[in-house]
Amino acid sequence: MSDSLIRTPLYDEHVALGARMVDFAGFEMPVQYAGILEEHLATRESVGIFDVSHMAEFRISGEGAFDFLNATLTNDLNKIVDIGAAQYTLLLNDEGHIIDDLIVYNTGLEFLIISNASNRFQDWNWLYEHKPDDVEMFDETDRTGLIAVQGPKALEVLKQIFGPSWEPPRRFHIEPAAIEGKIDVLVARTGYTGEDGVEIVAHKDDIVALWRMLLSFPEVSPIGLGARDTLRLEMGYSLYGSDMDLTRDPISAGLGWACPKSKEGYIGCEALKAIREAGPVVRLVHLLVDKGIPRHGYPVLHEGKEIGVVGSGSHSPSLGKGMATAYVPAELAEPGTELEIRIRKRTVPATVVKPPFLVK
Repeated sequence: MSDSLIRTPLYDEHVALGARMVDFAGFEMPVQYAGILEEHLATRESVGIFDVSHMAEFRISGEGAFDFLNATLTNDLNKIVDIGAAQYTLLLNDEGHIIDDLIVYNTGLEFLIISNASNRFQDWNWLYEHKPDDVEMFDETDRTGLIAVQGPKALEVLKQIFGPSWEPPRRFHIEPAAIEGKIDVLVARTGYTGEDGVEIVAHKDDIVALWRMLLSFPEVSPIGLGARDTLRLEMGYSLYGSDMDLTRDPISAGLGWACPKSKEGYIGCEALKAIREAGPVVRLVHLLVDKGIPRHGYPVLHEGKEIGVVGSGSHSPSLGKGMATAYVPAELAEPGTELEIRIRKRTVPATVVKPPFLVK
């Protein structure tokens, strides 16, 4: 492993648990502990915890913070004027292409933005270059840790940690909390698995204690990037770099819902309006495969002709089938359309389906 890779505050914990470490977005991260299948099912059936401290965290404050972000991000911040509210949104360039997908939280005095690790500096520079003088930005990434606690029993475990009087935030909301009166955290009712649960932001000096506290419960399992990927893909959640990037627009990527037609004036808005009016040339589709496991980069075919490549692809532990995403010509994007995927030396049938793959 390269010495140049960044390690999260939980690195030593992963190594002690026997995790297999890999390079992910410049970070040395755990891809699996007990195994992807076991970790996937542990999250679906009980509680899984994920080190997501590699994600970037920005605080945006100042008198002009609301107007600045509303003019920069695609979704309508007027929908989260209540303190604690959050929303999924996109950051676009002038051409309407996706710089990143983000979660923005209204914490009251400021806005907290969580962005993808691989886009940390790209996002920061874009926002900083466009901010007015009455807005202040702080990069909190290096001083914080982030743990996702996901699964049907997640809230039961958290109740024991935060105390019997603790109530979880509403879905897509964030609230401050304290553990034993010593560890101050922010608890967000968000996640990337399709299960109920939270994401907890804490100071990097407190994150190890929180991780160990969570693992003291027998129903809690540590989960690596491998299962995180299969969990999110089953739910049809997009991954930056696989399902969208700077060459894709939100309409083609199936993310037009995060760009309300009623909102205007944000960066990339006019380009997006033109794409909407003309209709996208390609669309991101979700493909179900009965035989074989599709992987990133595998060719997608229609009547023997290559029309695209797999963006995200894996085996669905919950369904026992293969699942994938791919950009295909818009006329072939309707659910029920029969396509094929070339898996090594054989070609297997694939059917366009409406996401998610797994209906919760």
